[in-house]
Amino acid sequence: MSILKGKGEKIIENSIKAVGLLSILPVVLILGYIVFTGVPSISWEFLTQAPKDGMRAGGILPAIIGSIYLTLGTILVSVPFGILTGVYLVEYSKDNWIRRTINLTIVNLAGIPSIIYGLFGMAFFVIYMGMGASIIAGSLTLGIMCLPVIITATRESLLAVPNHLREASLALGATKWETTWKVVLPAASPGILTGVILSISRATGETAPIMFTVAAFYLPFLPESIWDQAMTLPYHLYVIATQVPNMPKANMDGTLFVLVFITVGFNLLGAYVRTKFNKRR
Repeated sequence: MSILKGKGEKIIENSIKAVGLLSILPVVLILGYIVFTGVPSISWEFLTQAPKDGMRAGGILPAIIGSIYLTLGTILVSVPFGILTGVYLVEYSKDNWIRRTINLTIVNLAGIPSIIYGLFGMAFFVIYMGMGASIIAGSLTLGIMCLPVIITATRESLLAVPNHLREASLALGATKWETTWKVVLPAASPGILTGVILSISRATGETAPIMFTVAAFYLPFLPESIWDQAMTLPYHLYVIATQVPNMPKANMDGTLFVLVFITVGFNLLGAYVRTKFNKRR
């Protein structure tokens, strides 16, 4: 009986490993294809020049710079507000129907399609607030889209911190804020960073929200302020893949590789920071 039980556990263990490998296999194949087809298209001129000849030649520098500006703006808008909101909901607000309603609303907002955020950004920031299609309008729109994920990740990470850490800190004479800042937040930081990384990575690759709020079809120059429009890599890739006839495939492969490289690089940087932070704890 024990032998059968051992074999059964082995079968379950191997089945779980097989399912895990199958789940990551498509990702590995896709990344391998992007690297295999994209790397030959990368050159110094491709990375440092503006598009030419109706975007069939030249480079993608304005789209790279626009994506970097938009990502930094999204981080500035979403990360501080998202983390502070999560801290308030867990550490300072009372457990009543208002907090439960807010939590339920935030969870539901995380599931709204991104194009809805884009239409909201166009109606509110671009038209009503008079910002026009600009980097600031796009950053605010993407920032709002990222907030539910960051708030939820922060809240769940803080709830996972054992209460005895808080009680020990308060018993030693620390204030509520000192306990939150020096004890609770460091203990919850891996989960919070994971939520931030996933959220910002999603925003970096989004196309629908920026179509209505910031992205330009073609700009031969770089944006000079947050009130300017900007080209972005996701929208540029969409345009050259669907709107420009006779587009060289190498141009699309190179643009896709740069977009994936930036997104994956951002994830790896976040993982490195998270690992270093864990070692210091």
